[in-house]
Amino acid sequence: MKKTIQECEHAGIKGEEKFRATSLESMIDFSTSNLGEEVTTLSTAADISERKLYRIKAVMKKPSEKAVVVCHQQEYAYAVFYCHKTDTTVAYEVSLVGAGRAKADAVTVCHRDTAQWNPKHLAFQVLKSYSGTDI
Repeated sequence: MKKTIQECEHAGIKGEEKFRATSLESMIDFSTSNLGEEVTTLSTAADISERKLYRIKAVMKKPSEKAVVVCHQQEYAYAVFYCHKTDTTVAYEVSLVGAGRAKADAVTVCHRDTAQWNPKHLAFQVLKSYSGTDI
């Protein structure tokens, strides 16, 4: 919870608009205030009751002439989502197939400009990448 609070207080990066949503309504309000009234919502749908290996079946780029608002669930005592809008993010829908014909529809994003990110950001560690590359 301490990490979530620290992230909330962090100024963010240049060109990014950020918001901590604590309800679906506040998430929608932030999104529509940044993108307008006509928005498309996407979310990951998967059975997470047990860990499975999945194979990518299809990837579809979500065309958008607008920026994308992305909301990440945070660890906290109640529902908190870190929502942010940048002009350099592209969204994708990914269809997955797992063992036993399990299916999942995932949403992922590509941050095309990470030059201003903290070089110790978890995304760089997980992807074995570094600041300034597409992730």
